[in-house]
Amino acid sequence: MDYQNIHVEEKAEGIVVITLKRPEKRNAISIMMRQEISHCLEDLKASSRIGGVVFTGAGSTFSAGFDLDEFTQTERFGELFESSTKYHRNLWYFPVPTIAAVNGPAMGGGFDLATFCDIRICSQNAVFGHPEIKFGAPPLFTPLRWIIGDGLARDLCLTGRRIDALEAYRIGLVSEVVEADLLERAVAIGRSILEAPLGSLRFVKRYLVNNANRGFEESFGIEHDQAFQEIILI
Repeated sequence: MDYQNIHVEEKAEGIVVITLKRPEKRNAISIMMRQEISHCLEDLKASSRIGGVVFTGAGSTFSAGFDLDEFTQTERFGELFESSTKYHRNLWYFPVPTIAAVNGPAMGGGFDLATFCDIRICSQNAVFGHPEIKFGAPPLFTPLRWIIGDGLARDLCLTGRRIDALEAYRIGLVSEVVEADLLERAVAIGRSILEAPLGSLRFVKRYLVNNANRGFEESFGIEHDQAFQEIILI
């Protein structure tokens, strides 16, 4: 299917790259873009062949965040809410690994997109921040605190301050700062992930998503006991 706001391409066997494609708007995430990403992910999750998805941005920006022009159109608030809640849940519950290749600024909703991915790498030009707090829009806190810890997540969400690629690496927000071809590196990570059987990856992704607030016994029962029954003893 052809999309207007994203470009979708299979870069390697089983690895799909979704490029945010509104460079003239710094890849601001509009209602239509969210709808297109949701539709694309729903198609991809039905595939028995796709084992990983990479997100990146066209041009020099990953994403400047949600398209603020749409927030002034009160008649579209229903569309805003519906597209946002569906898009975020489609990202979070996507059944195979996702990688954010953050090629430049990732602000507001662009920052959220990165935190909803399983793995984040970035270029030296990457910048992260939640400036929306200054305009009265509460940032998404919980996925961020699961990555970098409660204290640092509170700092970034409350102050709206920006951090560069090196600080993002230092606090564990990204696992690599890539000097050369960022997308090539992201696809290589995807290939490495797909050295594992797809069934095992789907099982692990399921408990990565669902185990965040479980205690040890419940988590161990899934990650060890259920894994033995469903994966290892097949």
